Amino acid sequence: MEKLNLLAALPEIVLLVAASLVLLADVLSERLKQTVGIDRLALLALAVTFLVTCAQLGDSTQYAFNDMYVSDALARMLKLCALVAVAVTLVYARGYLRERDMYRGEFYALALLSLLGQMVIMSASNLLVIYIGLELMTLSLYAMAALRRDHTVSAEAAMKYFVLGALASGFLLYGLSMIYGGTGSLDLREIAQAFGAFDTNRLVLVFGVVFIVAGLGFKFGAVPFHMWVPDVYHGTPTATTLLIAGAPKLAAFAMAFRLLAEGLPGLAFDWQQMLVVLSVASLVIGNLVAIAQRNFKRMLAYSTIAQIGFVLLGLATGVVEDSADAATGAYGSAMFYVIAYVLTTLGTFGLIQLMARMGFEAEEIDDLRGLNRRNPGMAFVALILMFSLAGIPPTVGFYAKLAVLQAVVNAGQVWLAVLAVLASLVGAFYYLRVVKAMYFDEPVEQVAVATAGGARVTFALNGAAVLLLGILPSPLMSACLEAVRQALAS
Repeated sequence: MEKLNLLAALPEIVLLVAASLVLLADVLSERLKQTVGIDRLALLALAVTFLVTCAQLGDSTQYAFNDMYVSDALARMLKLCALVAVAVTLVYARGYLRERDMYRGEFYALALLSLLGQMVIMSASNLLVIYIGLELMTLSLYAMAALRRDHTVSAEAAMKYFVLGALASGFLLYGLSMIYGGTGSLDLREIAQAFGAFDTNRLVLVFGVVFIVAGLGFKFGAVPFHMWVPDVYHGTPTATTLLIAGAPKLAAFAMAFRLLAEGLPGLAFDWQQMLVVLSVASLVIGNLVAIAQRNFKRMLAYSTIAQIGFVLLGLATGVVEDSADAATGAYGSAMFYVIAYVLTTLGTFGLIQLMARMGFEAEEIDDLRGLNRRNPGMAFVALILMFSLAGIPPTVGFYAKLAVLQAVVNAGQVWLAVLAVLASLVGAFYYLRVVKAMYFDEPVEQVAVATAGGARVTFALNGAAVLLLGILPSPLMSACLEAVRQALAS
């Protein structure tokens, strides 16, 4: 019974039961769906899971299911962020889904199941558990991407996402099998200890790491595994796009941290070089190609690729001469960056959903022209979001970039920091172009932008959080550093 320890996995159990109830409520009770709303049931499920996770915050690190599952500070913090991200996404999506005849129980059930997969990844301490969580997350997202079966562009995007995602999952699984073959264990702690305990076949393990990094590169959307990102972001309904672009990035960070930093520190020299190449390519290509985009969602897709370059920089500079402080600082800065990115991404895709209406998607940058005259409050929040993505103070994006650059410099990779700064300067151009369109261009139409009360308040709070965390980043940064320190210590 002690090895089972179901209480450690209580958030996942609660979420699984809640997702099942949401699906049953949609099928069995039309009256409940009409009076309460299936979206409110999903938000209630997220709220209960959030409270259960909060109740575990003061606990020490716990293992469950014969040490295949770990509940530590890092997992709990990422779970809380993912729960908030999905909740905000569902609030933004309510009106958007109703107007497009997508307000159905399966959308919300799949969103919850995808989140469940992410939470499993965040607490995985075993190679098989990581893969199970990954498949649960991605299969749910594939289904959500294909929900608009009558929409040609969405169907095409879903097919590309599924085919390339299956290929990437195959890469990752093959890499995991090679790690198992080289070390004889599926447990991440035993794999880490195997490097010092006996002579492992290093060549086999290095090949395994190559496949693992390739799989992680796809999940992050890093160059050269980025081919799916622009097409999927552009083609899928914006509500689904945000579910793909937001919380799964937290799970991708958790998977990279568990596999590389916790499981394979003995091969750090090898996977660090690979991550440096991915990060440099993502920073350069993401920012340069984004300049040419006129479609707002495609621009945000290439922006995501560039932003992920910073996350990979933090992960790539974590192991420096066995310095625990350097590792904590680098991984903590990467964790802070991915949380800041997800927070800002919620707002940017939320903006598209709030501006969209029946027969109009608000996907072009020109659709934002003159937004300040039509809705000054919305334009100001969008201004904060663009400044954060560009890394302009006093937003959270500025501090996130600064923290990663500091970790890179501390690792002695000054040239990488200089390259990242230059790439950010290029990126500032297309973010400021959006600001110019909102504040200085003539509006295409004079109709005021009307939004529902809940979504409007959520959007304002989203912008306030981006600004507040930029002015007072210390609490979140300290929490990230402490979570990483505890994870590495255990």
